[in-house]
Amino acid sequence: MLDKFTNRLRYFIELSYNGSDFHGWQSQPNAITVQETIENSLQLILKDKDLKIVGAGRTDTGVHAMQMFAHFDFDQNFDQNNLIFKLNSFLGKNIAIKDIRKVSKNAHARFDATLREYRYYITKVKDVYNFDTKFYFSKKLDLNEIGKAIEIIKTNKNFKSFCRSKTDVTNYECIIDDFKYEIINSELIFTISANRFLRNMVRSVIGTILEIGQSNISNKELIDIIDKSDRVFAGPSVPAHGLFLNKVLYPENIFVL
Repeated sequence: MLDKFTNRLRYFIELSYNGSDFHGWQSQPNAITVQETIENSLQLILKDKDLKIVGAGRTDTGVHAMQMFAHFDFDQNFDQNNLIFKLNSFLGKNIAIKDIRKVSKNAHARFDATLREYRYYITKVKDVYNFDTKFYFSKKLDLNEIGKAIEIIKTNKNFKSFCRSKTDVTNYECIIDDFKYEIINSELIFTISANRFLRNMVRSVIGTILEIGQSNISNKELIDIIDKSDRVFAGPSVPAHGLFLNKVLYPENIFVL
């Protein structure tokens, strides 16, 4: 007897979302998540109660995404533009489906990603219109010391000191592709990209850098914090609402024309 999933084709969904009203990406009991919300709509529209999606990663409660990918399998033909339209009608204001593309059968939204980029937004001016997407932080910062800290982080590969405690992670190595900051009007924006990220890593790195910018931690101490490989020594995590998954990259050859 043939497995009912044998003839399924695989598709990538490209989407964005405002994470303010979600308990993160990953489905969990008694909580509204992005993954579950999309799955429920897909199951209803495509009339497939077994349909599941797999995301490019897991974002925490309150974290947003400018670009996120997820894959799903389905064994019937459908009009991709029509499915995008229906999903956007079902999903409400906080999730936007941008594209749906057929990919090779073994393509994986999480494991095939070659780079992920996050941005963290800080505003020095209290902004009542963007309070759920930017961290209001008015304290004076030494940008010269912050620049030095960024250079240290860029050359580091061991991020155990910046990983959430009590996880099942055994590999704490991440290769940083780029890390920088820019100032646009009253905003301070950090952009960091890497081959992979650990749970809570970006928020704890930025939190530690803000401590350095306030002279609460020195850059010499930052090197010691990295060497100690223990989350307890790094700075506090910045709030989730200023963090965006900004970009996810894949090899072009996984996409079917």
